[in-house]
Amino acid sequence: MNKKYLQAAAPVLVLALGFGVVKAMNATKPVPEKKEEEQRLVSLAYAEAREEVVHLSVGTQGEVRPHTEIDLTPQVAGRVVAIADHFAEGAGFEPGETLIQLDDADYRLALARAKAGVATAEVQLLQAQAAATIKRQQWFSVHPNKQPSPLQINQPQVAEAKAKVQSARAELEEAQLKLSRTKVQLPFRGRVIRRDVGVGEYVTASTALGRVFATDRVEVRLPLTDSQLMELDLPMGFVASDKAPGPAVTFSAQVGAKQYQWHGRIVRTQAAVDQQTRLIYAVAEVQDPYGAGASNGVPLAAGMFVSAAAEGVQEHRALVLPRDALRNADKVYVIDADNHLSIRTVEVLSTSESRVVVASGITDGERVVTSTIANAVDGMEVQPLDQLARK
Repeated sequence: MNKKYLQAAAPVLVLALGFGVVKAMNATKPVPEKKEEEQRLVSLAYAEAREEVVHLSVGTQGEVRPHTEIDLTPQVAGRVVAIADHFAEGAGFEPGETLIQLDDADYRLALARAKAGVATAEVQLLQAQAAATIKRQQWFSVHPNKQPSPLQINQPQVAEAKAKVQSARAELEEAQLKLSRTKVQLPFRGRVIRRDVGVGEYVTASTALGRVFATDRVEVRLPLTDSQLMELDLPMGFVASDKAPGPAVTFSAQVGAKQYQWHGRIVRTQAAVDQQTRLIYAVAEVQDPYGAGASNGVPLAAGMFVSAAAEGVQEHRALVLPRDALRNADKVYVIDADNHLSIRTVEVLSTSESRVVVASGITDGERVVTSTIANAVDGMEVQPLDQLARK
């Protein structure tokens, strides 16, 4: 009985003994040191703020409008027999291109009659001159020492015949002019705003065929305050000339998902203050806005609302920062001498694509953050990276 009990209890004793040995070994094993994880600092690129003498830009805005916009009307009456494909809303046309062709049958007949009239008048003039020559010869053969009167040698008849020739030639020119005007053309490159006529319609000289505008240049009317006029050094009633060109202006607008810029120049200012707004308006022009003046193929189209920045002529001392340094709500992140982040509010004087000009909030030589940071906390420690050194 005892022997069987010992045989059954032996495995349990072995397990208990092994557990005790393992526990004793673990108790004597040295405890590993706990290493504290080092805090990983955010690396931020920076640039130094620099005090410079700058010319501030004057910001304003306005609507683009054509320099020349007209209602297209014919100069003669007739039935419309053809309309060019380019005479359609939004389409462009070239100088001298025939946009509308009127029926010219009547004008061709009138031209033929005018040519016949000129030929008849010229024959009558030759006859009058020949008769005058004969009369003169006959007079001097009978009265060699006596001068004849103008009527005796047919001078009035010759003058009358010459006048008839001139009148006939004038009628011929008029007939040719009317025939040419059956082709409705314009002397400038432009675009069609709308078309108001169709093939088969009879039109007169007062019928509106459509509305078009020239694309050689466009204008933007810019409202300016007294201080902005002073900044640009523009007097009231200013008109640009070769010796005194107006200030350069950069226009910007968002088309689709992209921002585009166009360049122009102020060409004149009004000579009176607007009674409603108490502002003075300047007019800026952009040359060839649908061609060479376009921005990456995007024209400065009539009807667009654009922001404008004109560079002033007055000198100012201010702090210049990279454009990437300016955050929302006029905030700037500054890295102090201890590499801690300081969030500042600055007074912005002007901005452009590449720089920001500020009047206060930072000092010359301070390091401003130019890289993106998701969660900026005032006072957080950072790792500065010199932006210029990285380049």
